[in-house]
Amino acid sequence: MTRALSRTLSAALLILLATSGTAFAWGPTAHRLVNNWAVETLPPDIRGFFAANRQFLIDHANDPDAWMEKDRYERKRHYMYLDKYGMFPYLELPHNFKQAVEKLGGGPINRNGLLPWHVGEYSLRLTNALKAQKWDEAKELAAALGHYVADTHDPLHTTSNYDGQLTGQTGLSARFGVTLMDRFQGFFIFRPARATKIEDPTEHAFDAVLEANTWVDQIVLADRVALKGLRDYNDDYLDRFYTEIGSFAVRELNNAAQDAGSYWYTAWLNAGRPQLPAR
Repeated sequence: MTRALSRTLSAALLILLATSGTAFAWGPTAHRLVNNWAVETLPPDIRGFFAANRQFLIDHANDPDAWMEKDRYERKRHYMYLDKYGMFPYLELPHNFKQAVEKLGGGPINRNGLLPWHVGEYSLRLTNALKAQKWDEAKELAAALGHYVADTHDPLHTTSNYDGQLTGQTGLSARFGVTLMDRFQGFFIFRPARATKIEDPTEHAFDAVLEANTWVDQIVLADRVALKGLRDYNDDYLDRFYTEIGSFAVRELNNAAQDAGSYWYTAWLNAGRPQLPAR
């Protein structure tokens, strides 16, 4: 394949992803990587069960994205437009869901996204499934929970400028979360920290989205800088973009893997440390 043809195909793929209704920041590759490496963070007490089901967790890492096609309410569970709540650290937004609705109204709260609260809800669901020894359900919930946890570590899930559309950079979501991941995943170094107990699953998710939100401007700027002097988002752009933002992306994926493992571990602890099956 010639370099010119490669650039043409890359540009066409970027356009396709940018116009796809399912393209939304972290893509399939990133979510599979997070669930895979989350297993490595777990302590011996539960690692055997999750390691035995590693392929299931990887294969179902993107189920929540697929659910959007059948459930029109699913999308709002993947993001939170923090910039709709004033300035960082967005003190206008209560972290308690009931208080947030009472203060700001159910309509705005739902439109601006439910991600941290949904992580808290799924953490409880996984806890209940483990407590009831519903192992198949627990596997499904763990895979989905890993997806939502990874979303909390994606800056573009924390801003209303999620696709660069507000700054004239439409398609940013696919360029950052899909194309960059697919092109450079072979260079990623994963060394996630060990899983730890999370005291408050919902508040921990809020901490994650707040931290990720501090990187929105850097991603927007990196995308703009990488395109300078180029006519389209070609291979040269992608190489520049990765140079600008790649180390951050790898760091957030590592943090997401550590967090996903921590949520799985916390659910097991809160369920009373049930004896897990071999598979």
